Amino acid sequence: MARTLLIATHNAHKTGEMRAILGEHFESITDLTTLPGMTPPDETGSTFAENSEIKALATSRAMPEAFVLADDSGLEVDALGGAPGIYSSRFSGENATDATNREKLLDELARPKHAGSPRTARFRCAVTVAKGGEVIAQFDGTVEGRIAESMTGEGGFGYDPLFIPEGYNQSFGELPEEVKNGMSHRGRALEKFRGWLIGDEMLQYRHGSGS
Repeated sequence: MARTLLIATHNAHKTGEMRAILGEHFESITDLTTLPGMTPPDETGSTFAENSEIKALATSRAMPEAFVLADDSGLEVDALGGAPGIYSSRFSGENATDATNREKLLDELARPKHAGSPRTARFRCAVTVAKGGEVIAQFDGTVEGRIAESMTGEGGFGYDPLFIPEGYNQSFGELPEEVKNGMSHRGRALEKFRGWLIGDEMLQYRHGSGS
């Protein structure tokens, strides 16, 4: 079924990943950069799921005819008690960038109190789908791994050059896009969404005029 998907984000890297994973199911995939008057809501939730719902509902209420998808995702490092978690995008402060966040993470892990601690970590993603100001589905995905001693690779974004997924020796910044998307936290959450979407399309086909 041809339809348009509106991603509740201004992050071009995130939109690009979603296009790569979901493109075949939609006529077009747009994001909030096409709506300059749309102000992102404050992410006041205490979990990834709550924040993804806040973003999806705010966008859906502003654009009630749109099929909206919002995700909230981040990195959990065991040695840091699960930090940066929901604060991943602003770990290094109000004016955080990907580079300053990565630098702060390496600095934190280099502190004497963390010396010798396992560098195990995971990326976690929560996805909320909304339409007409109501949540219609939610999905999640997780990928386990470890934090490298230094950045490797220039691909991906965020903490990707520091995260080595379980079973690999290369970071998300080094692995080919199709490999990363097939195993990433966002890829796994979107795979569940895609399965739900296909099931919904098949149900409508069986009960529609073409049956």
